Amino acid sequence: MSSDVIRAKSIIYSGRGGFDVVSVGERSVRAPEANEIRIKVAAASASPTDILLRDPGYADAVLPMTPGMDASGVVESMGAGVTQFAIGDEVMAVVLPPRAEGGAQAAFIVIPAASAVRKPGNVTLVEASTVPMNGLTALYVLNLAALAPGQTLAVTGGAGWLAYMTIVIAKLRGLRVVADAQSTDFELVRGYGADIVVERGDGFKAAVRREVPEGVDALLDTALLAEKAFPAIGDGGLYIPVRGWNGAAAEREIRIQPVMVPEVLERTDWLEALREMVEAGHIVPRVSAKYTPEQIADAQHSLLAGGVRGRPVILF
Repeated sequence: MSSDVIRAKSIIYSGRGGFDVVSVGERSVRAPEANEIRIKVAAASASPTDILLRDPGYADAVLPMTPGMDASGVVESMGAGVTQFAIGDEVMAVVLPPRAEGGAQAAFIVIPAASAVRKPGNVTLVEASTVPMNGLTALYVLNLAALAPGQTLAVTGGAGWLAYMTIVIAKLRGLRVVADAQSTDFELVRGYGADIVVERGDGFKAAVRREVPEGVDALLDTALLAEKAFPAIGDGGLYIPVRGWNGAAAEREIRIQPVMVPEVLERTDWLEALREMVEAGHIVPRVSAKYTPEQIADAQHSLLAGGVRGRPVILF
């Protein structure tokens, strides 16, 4: 165990707002306490959550804040009670940015040991940094849906990274998957494993009902269609939004269950399952581009522009 507080290069949000609140500086990183590890970060992926953390911002965030939920790197020190790792182990980890210690986009981070597993042996540290957060979200979605083999899951925003993870795991569980995409991405989404791909846009619900007349059993809404997606869901089915829910009451006894990934950041068993799926070749990490910390605005602009396949990654 290290007792030292160290200084670490970090991406820092000074408050809520645009790129004017984003800078690169240093933060103090404490020594790990019991059941914690400190990681020397090699890579931290960027995601739309990073943008939401500053615009509109989180009411309970501790400022200044370091964004980022996914990291990979090397175990540098450990607190008492950590037995599953050794110093020098290469790991992938998931982090909660609004906490006092901040998120993943820093040269060193301290996290609960339960939020990390050894990286998959068949990928690089950079590639591994794209897996944990969206992988946990996908597993949480499917846990909430609790569908039996042969039942139908719809996924909006079908070409995106969370959609990819969800489709892959859904197919491993024997589900039928309907996803939407632009026509230019149909083959990509079919390659993810989707059984049926329909055109995204205003005709989505009608297209789903043509393919599944009774409506789907559950729908993961990564495209933020909100109540516009309800007609695609069968009576008594499940609607799963990714950014909470303050919207309209559902129709036809449709249940609404938001997916809140902070609730599962210490599901080591799920992280181990993701590692195994990567090693088996079911999940193939994809790095859309690599950036230095000083290029964080470029990484976030790429996300805002849309069309990113995989995740941009910040190298430390």
